[in-house]
Amino acid sequence: MIVRANAYVLAGDPSFLAASVQSYYDAVDRIVVSYDENHLSWSGEAIPVDACLRELREVDPRGKLDLQPGAYSHPGVSGMECETSQRRAALASASEGADWVLQLDSDEVIPDLSLFMEMLSRADTASASGLDFPSRWIYARTPDGRFLEGCSRWWRAAAGYPGPLAVRAGALLKHARQYEGPLFRVDFRKQNTDPWRGRDTPVHATVPVDAGVLHFSWVRTAEEMATKAKISGHRDAVDWQAGIRRWRRHQRHPRIATALTPLRRRGLLHPTWFRLVELPIDPPQRVLPDAPVEPEIAFAKG
Repeated sequence: MIVRANAYVLAGDPSFLAASVQSYYDAVDRIVVSYDENHLSWSGEAIPVDACLRELREVDPRGKLDLQPGAYSHPGVSGMECETSQRRAALASASEGADWVLQLDSDEVIPDLSLFMEMLSRADTASASGLDFPSRWIYARTPDGRFLEGCSRWWRAAAGYPGPLAVRAGALLKHARQYEGPLFRVDFRKQNTDPWRGRDTPVHATVPVDAGVLHFSWVRTAEEMATKAKISGHRDAVDWQAGIRRWRRHQRHPRIATALTPLRRRGLLHPTWFRLVELPIDPPQRVLPDAPVEPEIAFAKG
């Protein structure tokens, strides 16, 4: 069964943005590009919106982009509340003319679009309201070109679910991407692999690990990580400076980071258990590496 799908994307971080949109471009009719008209993050910091729009225009050969600026940075309002408000507005617009709306973050890339859409079709047939599709949390690129990935305590693949990656048109998000409603849940094994959920959590379908959405969350340069710490909706929820110090250390010594995994406690917000992997795809961080750098934030080339 073929479902009519649109998508929305929040344009605030150019890292992997083009690769993310390219990974689902062929499956959607329209892509709502939501961005703050004052080029401010939810925390009030300047963000490189123009660089994001340049990246997006470069990968839009069929004119699917629907640019929609708005005011989403509000002093005195938490970053997560601002994010939820922006996502709700983008989702409402993207719902027009669609049965489903894809809601991937700008640094999330689908490696197997046909399988992803097959799971979306199955979710539609099952009368679910959202597709809970597994993500792989990619932490750092190592000196030999492999990646540190968040995993289980004993180095097995662990699915992440920041929120359904597709929801029915007209859905109302509760918090960021999270949605309360019947979800069609896909995992890597028949028994739940998400460390944050019980082993009896239902699994409706499985996909190979290589089909998991790649979330290049912390695959950044040091300069970009410093910027991410300022503009993240989680800016006040964690000690970013300590986190970045650990990230730099693990990036330099990935084998030690991997070997010590069973001895660490589970992280409160981000994974602390890692394994070394090769990924099914290695997309470019930027498609326009030589684009002019905006004066307010200098992003190093990735």
